[in-house]
Amino acid sequence: MSEHPVFEIIKTDISENDIVLYMKGTPMFPQCGFSATAVEILNRMSLPFKSVDVLADDTVREGIKVFSDWPTVPQLYVKGEFVGGCDIMREMYEAGELHQYMQSVGFEPTYA
Repeated sequence: MSEHPVFEIIKTDISENDIVLYMKGTPMFPQCGFSATAVEILNRMSLPFKSVDVLADDTVREGIKVFSDWPTVPQLYVKGEFVGGCDIMREMYEAGELHQYMQSVGFEPTYA
């Protein structure tokens, strides 16, 4: 079986950007509550990130699910590694684990 054609685009995005959020909509206009929550968490931590609107391209929307072997969006990648979706982000944030993780990979998140 050959590699999904969109994988090269995804690999480039996550290797060239420290934090990438695959989401529905944009940070200014999220198109689902889960994406809005993910954006809010990153914004509360004052972390700059690249967003990719999966609704703009069906190939990316389906490809990211195969790439990560994770069935839902949003999906957070940090330094090329898949961190998780909205629920994982929220749980890590509330427990202080997301701050610790971000610090461990070289970021200085704010506590809000």
